[in-house]
Amino acid sequence: MRSYSSTPPEELVSACADSGDPAAWEEFVRRFHPVIATVALRTARDWGNTSTHLIDDLVQETFLKLCADNCRILRAFQSRHPGAIFGYLKVITANVVHDHFKALNSRKRGENITSALAEDCDLSQRSGSPTSEVESMERAILIRQIDASLRNLDVGPNAERDRRIFWLYYRVGLSASAIAAISGIGLTTKGVESTLLRLTKHVKQKLCHAPRISGESAPDDEGIRPAESF
Repeated sequence: MRSYSSTPPEELVSACADSGDPAAWEEFVRRFHPVIATVALRTARDWGNTSTHLIDDLVQETFLKLCADNCRILRAFQSRHPGAIFGYLKVITANVVHDHFKALNSRKRGENITSALAEDCDLSQRSGSPTSEVESMERAILIRQIDASLRNLDVGPNAERDRRIFWLYYRVGLSASAIAAISGIGLTTKGVESTLLRLTKHVKQKLCHAPRISGESAPDDEGIRPAESF
């Protein structure tokens, strides 16, 4: 079996991507695992979660990403200076961690807004014990209703921008300041927050005056919580 212990990093990457030699991958893991684990830990710390189990999962997810599509990411690597692979792997690892937490926040925000709107508008009152399939269907319907409500809101030339802000916040999980920093938004953080407040109130009013999913009549406006609660 060939030994890769003294193989330059760039050649080691090529050996893993091109030949898939188990010995090459063994050396790859031995050599680059510390870098990937360190970046995963530091990046996860920025998100406030550094549990050992999570870091292990993120490291494993990074290696899986490197192996995916016949090592597409490794094949795309081009060395411009000695040791460039270390920076390349740091960026990939950080992106994996950020994507993990963004997806997690997206799910939470999606659950938060649909659950809160359902509670405000009494959409959750159903007869019998709902199954997860029914709940999933009703959540999908509610999201479509929310989007339709946003599309029907007459806000002039900024309609598409405002709808984008709403979903960037509630589905993607970006903060108001992060949204304001996106090129093309053209608003300050306060402007984004004001837009979110206005749209959230609009969505609540529309949904709370619509028939409930169960087919019963909707409650009056007294049951609506202020949009600031989101």
